[in-house]
Amino acid sequence: MAVIIKMPRLSDTMEEGGVANWLKKEGEEVEEGEALVEIETDKATMEYQSPESGHLLRILVAAGQSAALGAPMAVLGDKGEQIDAALLTAPDQPEAEPTPKPATKTAAPASEPTTQAQPHHEQRLKASPLAKRRAAARGIRLEEVRGSGPQGRIVARDIEAASLPTASASMVATPPQPSTRIALTKMRKTIAQRLSQAKHDIPHYYLKSTANVAQLLQGRQQLNAQRAPEHKLSFNDIVAFMTIKALLQHPQVNTAWAEGEEIVQHHTVNLALAVALPEGLLTPVIAHSEQLSLTALSAASKELVAKAKSNRLSPDEYRGGTFTISNLGMYGIEEFSAIINPPQAAILAVGAARAVPQVMAHGQLGVQQRVALTLSCDHRLIDGAVGAQFLATLVAYLE
Repeated sequence: MAVIIKMPRLSDTMEEGGVANWLKKEGEEVEEGEALVEIETDKATMEYQSPESGHLLRILVAAGQSAALGAPMAVLGDKGEQIDAALLTAPDQPEAEPTPKPATKTAAPASEPTTQAQPHHEQRLKASPLAKRRAAARGIRLEEVRGSGPQGRIVARDIEAASLPTASASMVATPPQPSTRIALTKMRKTIAQRLSQAKHDIPHYYLKSTANVAQLLQGRQQLNAQRAPEHKLSFNDIVAFMTIKALLQHPQVNTAWAEGEEIVQHHTVNLALAVALPEGLLTPVIAHSEQLSLTALSAASKELVAKAKSNRLSPDEYRGGTFTISNLGMYGIEEFSAIINPPQAAILAVGAARAVPQVMAHGQLGVQQRVALTLSCDHRLIDGAVGAQFLATLVAYLE
């Protein structure tokens, strides 16, 4: 019996989804749990596993098109089965809970369905949605990129390789290029909407301090000398670990604003880490981070960042954060102020550790390795004294 595959809810803020790529063609057999389609949400592009077994009788939403939650995307059924028109006119009902998980096996990529005829060379061109977005953002023609994926499919690493300058290219003058209009992705639209709303609705204020991290950096170097490369600790790992400890000391900072007359007090720290991607910003979440050792926290952070950069995060891995850390120190940024990610109460901005002149204990001028910390607070939830006490505790832990 034919069944309708509807646009699922893959994000708690998702209002519609875009079909980035169908991984099966019409007429092909699909197993339950097999990757069927790549769906672009407001936060990531993810593979959606088929909830049923059968043949893909009809694709209703072509690649590149969008559909509302619960809208029919495709029809599955027995081979050659006739489709009942009543199925296609059933009321739209979005799925109540996100169901997809990262696919456990890779389906052979299929060419994307199109609504109009294309030149022969474009029909044979295969590229992942992430590769297409990165190519568009960097002005790279996909026709000029050699794909290293299955059946010659162009993947993100191919775009990265094509972006690297070569010695010969640097010596050849190129004519100026005209301006390019790049369509907004669902992720970029959501970032614009949520951060504009956050800045408009949340009464931000900012607390700034610096910490002497000379001993921290020396201790990290000693620890890493005894570790394998894949287990080495980053500076951000230690800052995150100490931030979690400070949040446990000051639970008022680990709160959320609930519409109405309630403040949500969190009793666990779900730490969100800001990760920059070419198409936007993601904040993967380390759930129950207060239960992790420094080593376990570092491993969880590396895994989530890798998943975020390869679009492999599941919905549970980027929602439910209670506090966010944004670190731009690796880019040489000395200090900055970040925008709060609602409904969280605060976000910590971490700058670069650098040598600065400092008046020492005996009044003499010396040099210290210091890092700038800026805490953005929601004044509805965190009073100035509370935010200052949290930041002072964090500085003390780091020092």
